[in-house]
Amino acid sequence: MTGLVVIAVVVLVVAAALAVFSAARRRDTQAATGTLSRETLSRDAKRRKAEQADTAAPGLKGREIERAAIIARTGQAIVPASSTAPTVWVPPDPETYGVTRRQFLNRSIVGLMGFSIAAFAAASFTAFLWPSGKGGFGSKIRLGKLSDIKAEIEKNGNFLYKPDGRMWVVEYPSAALPKAEVAYKGQPILDGMKAGIVALYQKCPHLGCRVPSCATSQWFECPCHGSTYNRVGEKKGGPAPRGMDRFAVEVSGDIITVNTGLIVQGPPIGTNTTGQEAEGPHCITGGSGGH
Repeated sequence: MTGLVVIAVVVLVVAAALAVFSAARRRDTQAATGTLSRETLSRDAKRRKAEQADTAAPGLKGREIERAAIIARTGQAIVPASSTAPTVWVPPDPETYGVTRRQFLNRSIVGLMGFSIAAFAAASFTAFLWPSGKGGFGSKIRLGKLSDIKAEIEKNGNFLYKPDGRMWVVEYPSAALPKAEVAYKGQPILDGMKAGIVALYQKCPHLGCRVPSCATSQWFECPCHGSTYNRVGEKKGGPAPRGMDRFAVEVSGDIITVNTGLIVQGPPIGTNTTGQEAEGPHCITGGSGGH
């Protein structure tokens, strides 16, 4: 019932608005044109009859009387319009349309390219001024507690892969620390080694292939060109110019954080702080190649 009342009210309001609008229009029209009195209309009619009687010649009727009245009023005779032969239609040159079409397409392509370049430049400038939030590769990634990390490494066969940081996390043996302090002196990876952790960049230093681990040899073995590395990323064979690059590891109490924005170049050829040799068959052919 309430809905019907609302509809009725709306209809009444619209009808009232239309009535007011019509009345206003009618009043405006009347105000603009005015009304002639009877005397004025009668006087005009008599004057028109008198003009026709003065100008009309005996025996003239209809259009001849009208023509005579126009001549008397203007002083000029009506000259019939001269007729000329119609102009022959000539179809437009199709080549003209082709050129116009090509110009339109060319300008459209150039315009779209310019707009795309401008949009890309604006997006790049915006990204430069307001970089994305922290997280993922290129930032500091918190791995968690040291004890949990070591347990996870052991659970995954001594090789823990972290895709968000594009890195391998492995355990560094405490017995090799004296050699590590000499080989990696002054490098920001020593703190992680002292805690027993190494974070290796997944890319092969040779041509950038992703290096997988080999469960049988317990080495890293690149399938692209046969470069091999021991468990802590020190080169053992193949064409790679050095060992695997690694990330700086920060230790705060029992919490391990890896700075993937700081890549430390891998150790030179011949570095072998752990003395680890292949513990089983290689996963690639020629994996035991020399330096």
